[in-house]
Amino acid sequence: MNQATHQATHQAARIAEAYLAAWNERAPAARRTKVAQVFAPDASYLDPMMRGSGVDGIDAMIGAAQQQFPGCRFALHGTPSGHNDVVRFSWSLAADAPDAAPLAIGTDFATVDAEGRLVRVTGFLDAA
Repeated sequence: MNQATHQATHQAARIAEAYLAAWNERAPAARRTKVAQVFAPDASYLDPMMRGSGVDGIDAMIGAAQQQFPGCRFALHGTPSGHNDVVRFSWSLAADAPDAAPLAIGTDFATVDAEGRLVRVTGFLDAA
């Protein structure tokens, strides 16, 4: 792996971990702070079940998803990758219990700005 590829993979992993931390944060004020750190102010999110735009809209969307799946957490599924200003990573959603089987697995593709914040995220449901 060359140095540029290593750096892109490291950045993709950092972005994916911060993104999932925002999705897993249950305290509304703390979640809003994480969303503002991870997403650009004018960011957009789109997947087959929901969409949101701007920090407020994305924060509200995440809060609604948490209500729909109480007691569940997102986890990284596989190794994130990235190049240029795009990252790709997969996740799983499962009950927050040891050895819980995933309820869903998905893959998100995101465009990142110069500060490493997400500008546009498009999500796909891989398995449910």
